[in-house]
Amino acid sequence: MPAPLRFIKSTPTLPAEADAVIIGGGIIGTFTAYYLAQRGLKVALVEKGVVGGEQSSRNWGWCRQQNRDERELPLATKALDLWEQFGNESGEETGFRRCGLFYVSNNDQELETWARWGEYARSVGVKTRLLTSDQATQHGSFTGQRWKGGVHSQMDGIANPALAVPAVARALMALGGTVHQACAARGIETTGGAVSAVVTERGTIRTPRVIHAGGAWASSFCNQLGIRFPQATVRQTILAVGTGPLKLPNAFVSDSVSITYRGEGCHTLAISGRAMVDPTLQFVRFHREFIPMFRKRWKKTSPGGLHGIRAGHESLSRWRLDRRTPMEAMRILDPTPDPRTVRLTLKRAAGLIPALESVPMVASWAGFVDSTPDGVPVIGEVPDVPGLILAAGFSGHGFGIGPGAAHLVADIVTGQDPIVDPRPYRLSRFMRGKKIDVSEF
Repeated sequence: MPAPLRFIKSTPTLPAEADAVIIGGGIIGTFTAYYLAQRGLKVALVEKGVVGGEQSSRNWGWCRQQNRDERELPLATKALDLWEQFGNESGEETGFRRCGLFYVSNNDQELETWARWGEYARSVGVKTRLLTSDQATQHGSFTGQRWKGGVHSQMDGIANPALAVPAVARALMALGGTVHQACAARGIETTGGAVSAVVTERGTIRTPRVIHAGGAWASSFCNQLGIRFPQATVRQTILAVGTGPLKLPNAFVSDSVSITYRGEGCHTLAISGRAMVDPTLQFVRFHREFIPMFRKRWKKTSPGGLHGIRAGHESLSRWRLDRRTPMEAMRILDPTPDPRTVRLTLKRAAGLIPALESVPMVASWAGFVDSTPDGVPVIGEVPDVPGLILAAGFSGHGFGIGPGAAHLVADIVTGQDPIVDPRPYRLSRFMRGKKIDVSEF
């Protein structure tokens, strides 16, 4: 079933022209459109399904600095402030709160890794605290277990994936931006090699700037333009339980299971890193680039099935702009949850917190998490197509760092000083023959 999501109404009329068109109504696309509208640009956001309908509503909702790759950490830090700022300036409710994130472990190697990360993080001003065995056991008293250690990242928090993207879309429309749902972008037209228009199923929008924030669809869209963007997706399963008055932390993770407050008396449960790989032709095309990452994470991944092929988001085919595309055939990526993962998650949760054995499961869903070979997003202008900016491959981190990444895109579009150094996010780092740098965190 789809993840819980609050729906919004679309703008009724497609504009003939815009200063910028954003393709993809997830957390990155909507925040990008919002920041551009704040700067006075006429913006149009086009989404093939509904805003927030894919991974932006299917994630844990964590907004964290803890354990981020050092290339992503600056974006994560900026994003936390921007989450707060958005709520204050728009009056919209995203569910964001700096509740702190709590990690526990009985694995010495994991604790050593956290300690090394903490040393680096504190050197750049991030607040994080390594917990002793007694402290971790006290903080995790609801588990009834003793822990070797843990981490408390005090300034991190969560937001509600069911509320966040629709809230940003409403704020965008309040600034004069337009939002067009059930409106797939079929392709881009160029003049003299530069962007001149976006062709949608409902008509053409003339524009000199396009931001593609299409998540799992980004690589196949780039392929239409002859742009090589290595991207692969994995299918992850998550479920929600009705915890009611049961007292649980807002955000907790152990090797066994993670727990996150979702709102309205519910918590979500998931197994960190557990995923299924659904082979596709696109996966085969880029498999060599992904070998370092899968070598590192193979213990938590398993072979999937035909879900990826049926979904159509990793197609290598070329489509025509005057005919129905794969995006129109699959409006919302809504893969089937893995029943074995659901059962294992419930079993682990009950084993960790016995009180969870008697609470009802209210929903389960799955999502395709789009990844780059190094787990770090691509953000920046595509050199071969002036006016086209790519913001994709967020590797399961896009929700939390979304406002920071979107602000960076808006900076690039408007030529302002970037909120963080954009160089680590260039697409050119995946040129053939370059070494893929996979972080240990």
